[in-house]
Amino acid sequence: MSVSNGKEEDIMLKYIVKRILISIPLMIAVVLIVFLMLQVLPGNPVSVMMGEKANPAVIERVTEEMGLNRPVLVRFCDYIVDALSGDLGTSYKLSRPISSLIAEAFPNTLKLAITSALVAWIIGIPAGIVSAIKKDTLLDRTLMGFSLVGISLPVFWGAMLLQFIFGYTLGWLPISGYSTPAHMILPAIILGWSSSGTIARLTRSSLLGIMKNDYIRTARAKGLIESMVVVKHGLKNAMIPVVTMMAMQFASLLSGAVITESVFGIGGIGQLMVSAVNTRDMPLLQGSVIFSTMIIIIGNLVADILYSFLDPKIREQ
Repeated sequence: MSVSNGKEEDIMLKYIVKRILISIPLMIAVVLIVFLMLQVLPGNPVSVMMGEKANPAVIERVTEEMGLNRPVLVRFCDYIVDALSGDLGTSYKLSRPISSLIAEAFPNTLKLAITSALVAWIIGIPAGIVSAIKKDTLLDRTLMGFSLVGISLPVFWGAMLLQFIFGYTLGWLPISGYSTPAHMILPAIILGWSSSGTIARLTRSSLLGIMKNDYIRTARAKGLIESMVVVKHGLKNAMIPVVTMMAMQFASLLSGAVITESVFGIGGIGQLMVSAVNTRDMPLLQGSVIFSTMIIIIGNLVADILYSFLDPKIREQ
């Protein structure tokens, strides 16, 4: 038994190392693409920072002092070295370290991600299970229709609709800001509803596929009640792709919900990126986008590792 466990641990360790090694060049490629895309944008960043009426000689001197006249490859290598030490540069408009701006904004995005994910999981998983059990019934069609609306509904339109109904008309909830628990309800509902639709439909399809297996028919033949068959034998295996999807969705939420944060006035990563675009603060935009992308890549890495724990066959691939 100990030899078998040791072999499984070695396989698992090799799989994790393999996934990490694959993620490293992906991260470097993403940073390079974002860096190059922002370099080819028209206009001199120093001119944007100092204004249109700035003296050309001063602009040229500041450009040289900031090293913006050096070759792109040299600047990219310097950026990588600085980024590895936690230095993402300085905001042109705010004259503050970008890492500190992200550190201030990320807690709000984290709270939004956690509350939205909880709403999505609480709604999506039970809805998918019930729909699978009550397949082709009115309840199944109603739940799947509700989930389809959540997937299809534009987030900005749904957010403004909730603001109008529960904020302006009924006055039950605040419509902007993020300082109290009450401020979290509407953003969490609209984001959670959107994510819950995907989870519900995936849970339903996965569970329906599992329920066709021979061991499910054997469990039924033994006289187990249907709820026990579903929960004990079906749901455990059906949740493997669902858990992976949940991890990926949470990583996506952590990277910043740009539209939701903008509509509700939440000072998170998403609103930080919008502000950087509006003010043409390229270093801030670059740092925010790279940080968000890294979160998504790490989230996908965690999802892959989690999937391998739930399904040992994946480790051998």
